[in-house]
Amino acid sequence: MSPNGSDRSSRRPMRRKLPQVLTAGLILATATGCSYNWEDFPRLGMPTPVTEEAPTILSLWQGSWAAALITGILVWGLIIWSVIFHRRSRTKVEVPPQTRYNMPIEALYTVTPLIIVSVLFYFTARDESKLLSLTPKPAHTINVVGYQWSWGFNYVENVPGVEGDAKADKNLSAIPDKFIEAFPENAGGVYDAGIPGDRNPQTGNPGPTLWLPKGEKVRFVLTSRDVIHSFWVVPFLFKQDVIPGHTNVFEVTPNQEGTFLGKCAELCGVDHSRMLFNVKVVSPERYQQHLKELAEKGQTGYIPSGIEQTDPARNAEKNQL
Repeated sequence: MSPNGSDRSSRRPMRRKLPQVLTAGLILATATGCSYNWEDFPRLGMPTPVTEEAPTILSLWQGSWAAALITGILVWGLIIWSVIFHRRSRTKVEVPPQTRYNMPIEALYTVTPLIIVSVLFYFTARDESKLLSLTPKPAHTINVVGYQWSWGFNYVENVPGVEGDAKADKNLSAIPDKFIEAFPENAGGVYDAGIPGDRNPQTGNPGPTLWLPKGEKVRFVLTSRDVIHSFWVVPFLFKQDVIPGHTNVFEVTPNQEGTFLGKCAELCGVDHSRMLFNVKVVSPERYQQHLKELAEKGQTGYIPSGIEQTDPARNAEKNQL
């Protein structure tokens, strides 16, 4: 056998194993890309999370970038390898062997992307289910009302000296029964209705200020009076649409005090850019004091929550909670 023939035969086992090695590497990279602690990686443009739930989102973001980076390195490495080792020889002019198809390679670039997408889908679905899960009785419930061009906040709480019942209040009738049932008993509540010209007195940032207690779970019930808005508190790393005739709900537990920025993330009309607000996380004692201050200002009861839903929509999925 000629030296050339011996060299070709020695390369064949390596070429046959290459697709399997690459497939295993891609699967391993994708599967492990979502399993790191968020503090082990740069945040890659994301703000520092300020809720107990936000690190889950940040870890998914970092893991996706890690998997994409490793996959990109492998792909570009193969391209560069092919360019260098399969370039045209200056001394040989014959036509190189022509290959019509290669089943291992075709299986590699067909199956591997499906595996990558499936792994990423698994982690996304797992984290989404966790983030959207609801507790039977949250410590606090706040109805966030979006309207052109600001935000209103109904604090569904038992405030000393305030009489009423959130479960029977007509202003909250747009909220489905399955969420009203979780309201506290005899919650008279207080509210804060913003306008675009409002400013936070401490920071000077535009928009009304939503107050939250640190270390206690808060349920947000999102309703709209007019068009689709989107409730986005930037360091929550989470946003959800505020849809007329449909109620979205999620829960978070703030774990860092401070004042943070929020905004509407859905183009909702000519003054969409003015739909800003602030979120102030304080101690539970200061939060209760703020509710009393709203009551002293006469802001008791609730503002209209939004467009009332049809009966089938109001009572769909009764067993969700």
